[in-house]
Amino acid sequence: MRRTLVFGGARSGKSRFAEGLSTAASRDGKQVIYIATAQPASDPEMQARITHHQQQRPAHWITVEAPLHLGAALAKYSKADTVVMIDCLTVWLSNCLFAGATDFPEIGTIEPPAIFIEERRALLSALENAVGDIVLVSNEVGMGIVPMGAVSRWFVDEAGRLNQSVAALCEQVVWVAAGLPLYLKGQTC
Repeated sequence: MRRTLVFGGARSGKSRFAEGLSTAASRDGKQVIYIATAQPASDPEMQARITHHQQQRPAHWITVEAPLHLGAALAKYSKADTVVMIDCLTVWLSNCLFAGATDFPEIGTIEPPAIFIEERRALLSALENAVGDIVLVSNEVGMGIVPMGAVSRWFVDEAGRLNQSVAALCEQVVWVAAGLPLYLKGQTC
């Protein structure tokens, strides 16, 4: 069993790299379960992104949609004979943040919604107890300027904390930039 976090910026090649890892891990007969975290598309741009990802992955992979209850999905599908690929953690984080349709202040402290606290705990527990190969994709959103607005700063902070927590549980962590991997933790093969 190997848990791998693949992260990088937007359009860095992280999903394609993670798909390659999943394909390689499945060569010994393991079934790939692709857990998609995106909500159904509400605009043409997001639909184009979803379609792009659908067209990239092999047709024989099983796709499971888990926009909120990611920990439960991971616990259900993580088996010794599977490779579970999750794409992506920051989309899931956004889903949890806005699940309550709360109006967040531009200034001041953001109180995390209860669903975020519960689902984050469930995800980390499921990842810690996973028995099959797991490949997680996430964005690095904290390398630019500090964003304006409390909710934007909260999102950047929570994405960073989530990436750190997931990386601590993974045997391998790979940063992808311009389609090229940089192994930060674990073996390169």
